[in-house]
Amino acid sequence: MSDAELINELQTRGMRLVDPSAGHESRRGGAGPTDHKAVTIGDQTVMVPVHTAPAFDSPYVVTPDGCEGTAEVTKLGAAAPEKLAKISFPARPKFYDLKTAEGVPYNHIAVLHARDVLATTVLQTCIRYESRKKTCQFCSIGQSLAAGRTIAHKTPEQLAEVAKAAVELDGIKHMVLTTGTPAGKDRGAAVLADSARAIKAAVDLPIQAQCEPPEDDAWHQKMYDAGVDALGMHLEAVTPEVRERIMPGKAQVSLEKYFSSFEAAVKVFGRGQVSTYILAGLGDTAEAILETSQKLCDIGVYPFVVPFVPVSGTPLESHPAPSSEFMASVLRPLSQMILRAGMAADQIKAGCGKCGACSALSTYEKLGLKTLEAAS
Repeated sequence: MSDAELINELQTRGMRLVDPSAGHESRRGGAGPTDHKAVTIGDQTVMVPVHTAPAFDSPYVVTPDGCEGTAEVTKLGAAAPEKLAKISFPARPKFYDLKTAEGVPYNHIAVLHARDVLATTVLQTCIRYESRKKTCQFCSIGQSLAAGRTIAHKTPEQLAEVAKAAVELDGIKHMVLTTGTPAGKDRGAAVLADSARAIKAAVDLPIQAQCEPPEDDAWHQKMYDAGVDALGMHLEAVTPEVRERIMPGKAQVSLEKYFSSFEAAVKVFGRGQVSTYILAGLGDTAEAILETSQKLCDIGVYPFVVPFVPVSGTPLESHPAPSSEFMASVLRPLSQMILRAGMAADQIKAGCGKCGACSALSTYEKLGLKTLEAAS
């Protein structure tokens, strides 16, 4: 089984930990990726579900192998157990042990994603989340706030302080600033610009900002001028029927608005530096995802397709995750599509696509690049 296939299997089916304390703690509740644990397979650090319904029944069992920070993945089944791979766990970040002068733990302000990515949800509240009739059915943004594991609004000064420490103590390479959507036509762009400006004044760190498309496209330039290097505006679902059923509030921002905003953003940030998250498994067909992805590639937007993960405590907690076969039917051709468009995960300056931890897409890209090189 190749690394790409193993990552795809683990991300769709989850894994069971014999020793849940291995590596630094897993993430439960809150903005994504949640209910996951970071593991390194080969040269790729990925997020794998461990606290979800599929994970509890997963045939993939992770057992410590006697060396600190490493373990072995075994697949259980009708035949004899099959040992598949050695994996390792990123160590607990040093900056997690620090607090602000006001006593706020640094890891309530920003957290480590995968191996070298710092991430934060600047506003841990959202106008969509306040009403179950409008909320995205997969969203758990309020869970970590309710559990006291984060704070509602991270100030620019707090983010700058934590980012500087994370770079100096843990070698963080880039940062993701996402946000719940506030009231207002900027849809979060203003608070992201303020945050990026403060961080860049404190430390030289590439930043991706993530928000819904602002009503006024002028916000793209404002975010760029504030220090945002890459932008994510996330579709999640690609067909109107699925969007309206799964995220009735967010679906009020039309696909036409998304695509016009994508085109405007690419003019500011450049091809491959604007991306969108697409959650496979919510009801969109593989054909629909690939058709939309081709349109995105044509205008220079990186389509970051990830498997949907059902999160406990959300309306979709019992919704099945997509099969590994379904994900492979999307990711294999998608990786080729992205490469033909002159884009790649490792060319993105910052953010989820560059990190690649929530999907096997970047690993398929590497396989596709080898194939293209061999054919040339």
